[in-house]
Amino acid sequence: MVGYLPDQRTLSTLEPLDKDTWLAISNHQPYRQCENSIDYNVCNWMVPERDSHMLCDSCRLNQLIPNLTEAKNVMMWYRVEQAKRRLLYTLYNLNLPVIDRQQDPDGGLCFEFLQDMNGHGEFNNVVTTSQSIVTGHHSGKITINLREADHSARIEMRDKMNERYRTLLGHFRHESGHYYWGYLIEGTDKITDFRNLFGDERKNYQQALVDYYQHGAPPSWQQSWISAYASAHPWEDWAETWAHYLHMMDTVETAHDYGFRIQGSNISQPGAGAHMNDDHFEAAVFDTLLDDWCRLSVALNALNRSMGLDDAYPFVITDVTLAKLRFIHNIVMNASLRSLPATTPSQSVVTG
Repeated sequence: MVGYLPDQRTLSTLEPLDKDTWLAISNHQPYRQCENSIDYNVCNWMVPERDSHMLCDSCRLNQLIPNLTEAKNVMMWYRVEQAKRRLLYTLYNLNLPVIDRQQDPDGGLCFEFLQDMNGHGEFNNVVTTSQSIVTGHHSGKITINLREADHSARIEMRDKMNERYRTLLGHFRHESGHYYWGYLIEGTDKITDFRNLFGDERKNYQQALVDYYQHGAPPSWQQSWISAYASAHPWEDWAETWAHYLHMMDTVETAHDYGFRIQGSNISQPGAGAHMNDDHFEAAVFDTLLDDWCRLSVALNALNRSMGLDDAYPFVITDVTLAKLRFIHNIVMNASLRSLPATTPSQSVVTG
């Protein structure tokens, strides 16, 4: 058997010790399977034997899961959990705080995966009143509409919203951006720099979304924003750019681990050589990351076209969006658990 060891941040083969316990070959420590693996086969994270909890670190962040009496929902939940675990893997690797509701009952990170009974219409349009479930974030709680795990429904919505990219993983990364804005930007000395790059987040959020869905993005939005939706409000600009930063970090790491070479040059390990509070090293690390990402994304798009598929990364990084990505990189590189507040600042709006 193969399982992921969250305390070691690695996959490992495991051998049975007894009925309920497995020995990880990578560190020779005992583990148990997550209860959601045993009961539903939707999780591959292990639980250290010393931990009395029946669920793994990932699954214990769930507050609500789908109605599992419907057979299709188990498969949908499996897809949702895959995307969530990949998000968490990246967050842990970046040493970002993942504070749950036990540590912070009002603002800790948690997830709800809810089923929208409305089978038609724009199920993820935050200003559509006919829907029941909105994918979004509010005070640490990330809600995912289960229909996003239905490939045909998600592609239909992507076309309706005139988007070139829409994935479950993209939703998780975007919504996590709203969560980390409260930790890393709000109420800190970074807020002025944030407003200089992304705009003033104090403008009316709900009205901004109404305006966006009624009128669309401004002309030539590509020059200033990574996506059309990013133009709706500074919070959405941050969340979209944050998601793209995580796209870059995860994909470059995967390419590095597989030994990719593009045009004779290796793909580097993201973050290699980084030093906290050292602007020179931070800039060098980001420049390497960006160079690897540009070469890699061009190659990925060409490979997809060779298979008759959509571009893997259908976006253009301009000088303006590059400055925003660099800002996020510096924020992440300098973030640490010790320097963050104990609780998440509450937000009075639901961000999409």
